Amino acid sequence: QVQVVESGGGLVQPGGSLRLSCAASGRIFSLGDMGWYRPAPGKGRELVATITRGDITNYADSAKGRFTISRDNAKNTAYLQMNNLKPEDTAVYYCRVYAQVPGMVADYWGQGTQVTVSS
Repeated sequence: QVQVVESGGGLVQPGGSLRLSCAASGRIFSLGDMGWYRPAPGKGRELVATITRGDITNYADSAKGRFTISRDNAKNTAYLQMNNLKPEDTAVYYCRVYAQVPGMVADYWGQGTQVTVSS
């Protein structure tokens, strides 16, 4: 019912920037919280940044001051602007969305987009 597709990842040098996009499509009545996650040893997937429909944001400590999450509700799309990237930011970044669909509210994950920070 809902498809989530991330894009914008790639290879960038330390100090560089990337802008990730997360587009949700399908039979969506409305979108709730949206967020970006990445794998973490012993933690499964850790939160990088989340944003509510009312634009309330939350960031991991490692992302504060460098990453900015935003959304365009008209496009059912979330973004993650990543600045001053560091090698430790290298990971697959997954988008998670909560969507109201026919008969229920559920969360959906994308397949991820690879971010590699290396010189």
